Amino acid sequence: MTNTTENFGISPAAAEVYESRFVPALFAQWAPRLLDQAAITTGTRVLDVACGTGIVARVAADRVGPSGRVVGVDVSEAMLAVARRMCPDVEWRRGDAGALPFADGSFDAALCQMALMFFPDRARALREMRRVATEVVAVCVPAALDEQPAYRDFVDVAVRHAGPPAASLLGTYWSCGDRDELRGWFRDAGLTVDRFTTHTGSARFPSVDAMVATEVEGSPLIERIDAGTYEAITSEARSVLARFTDPDGSVSAPLVAHIVTGR
Repeated sequence: MTNTTENFGISPAAAEVYESRFVPALFAQWAPRLLDQAAITTGTRVLDVACGTGIVARVAADRVGPSGRVVGVDVSEAMLAVARRMCPDVEWRRGDAGALPFADGSFDAALCQMALMFFPDRARALREMRRVATEVVAVCVPAALDEQPAYRDFVDVAVRHAGPPAASLLGTYWSCGDRDELRGWFRDAGLTVDRFTTHTGSARFPSVDAMVATEVEGSPLIERIDAGTYEAITSEARSVLARFTDPDGSVSAPLVAHIVTGR
């Protein structure tokens, strides 16, 4: 899950945080659901768009087997470096979601997990996915922030202490949650939505501090705030997010997401 905009440029350190923290805490759980809804099976040719460190591509590779094909494409070389290390057998390519470097009909399915919100032109990205996929386009995006109680509270804390940079950087992540708008982008891309589902998962962290560290250090926000601001966010988050903690101090934050397939 990475984007095409300079404001979300990913450093090598952030890419490592993404794989070591975001993937197990948030993203690994959504890949099988996305693949199920897209009906990915043995022999399918799959493109993972904005693949990040490649969790969707890795799960897809296990499903399609040697008779299928899986390619991951991302604009970030830092993300791709981690992806290549994690799964050297998958083909990893650098490319922009708005101009995918593949011929028409190169794949059966084009998938995009937790990244559509970062594209400057969402309909264009979906149109490109439609161009290269002969059967199905499928995306998974977070629902709107007002449907995410734990993350809404965290974003409020971060914005209170970090101001506009936090509002811009963290707010973008939740910007594809409107159901009608999401359907509209599919329609504008020439796709007919055949299934739109909403699921509630859980983002799990060993502590509130670990959740804050993941969200801050895994994004460009870490480069926009000083140590004092970081500590202030962490300190207030401990109390604000206490209602989402288990007796052992671990955090279980509800995470609602939409999965949409179009043809």
